[in-house]
Amino acid sequence: MPSLGRLHLITDTRPGRDSLAVLRAVLPMAGGELVVQVRVEDTATDREAYDLARRVVALCTPYAVTCLVNDRLHVALAAGAVGGHVGADDLPVEAARRVLGPAAVLGATAREPGSAAEAVTAGASYLGVGPCHATTTKDGLPPAIGVPGIRAVAEAVAVPVIAIGGVTAADVPELRAAGAYGVAVVGALSGVADPARAAAELIGALTC
Repeated sequence: MPSLGRLHLITDTRPGRDSLAVLRAVLPMAGGELVVQVRVEDTATDREAYDLARRVVALCTPYAVTCLVNDRLHVALAAGAVGGHVGADDLPVEAARRVLGPAAVLGATAREPGSAAEAVTAGASYLGVGPCHATTTKDGLPPAIGVPGIRAVAEAVAVPVIAIGGVTAADVPELRAAGAYGVAVVGALSGVADPARAAAELIGALTC
């Protein structure tokens, strides 16, 4: 299984955002600390998801950057991604592991220690934990769990915990102290004028 980077960039396919432009800006300086997770809007077709995933994989491959696909595991396999990520309403982790195979990277969403431990037992390689803070990048999210919630999950599992939800570089030291291995971001890179600089600040905070 590929080593896991600490900064997870989730594609932002909302109107007015150019996820591929952001990725092109970030890739040259991010190195092995970057993981790219292809996430599309629920209304996107499988063909649209596949087309985006295939382009992301093509961009990531020369940099040896891990590429995952959110929710749509058949798209991950078809596009040549190294794995996927499943949320609470997607395939159960055990089923997702059977689909992807034993060598794939498989992330799972969790927000409390019990479900986190169950996901790891079922085959999750890492956990996306949150939302840490309130965020507007995804609808229908549960209440924020804050840094204490991240700490509770990190203490309950032995796999990497990736904090997600309104995370900025300023939050990283406290999250790392709480046991988070890394962070996943959307707006912190897609909503800024200089995503390369923002990524550098996040990676610097994550690796110091």
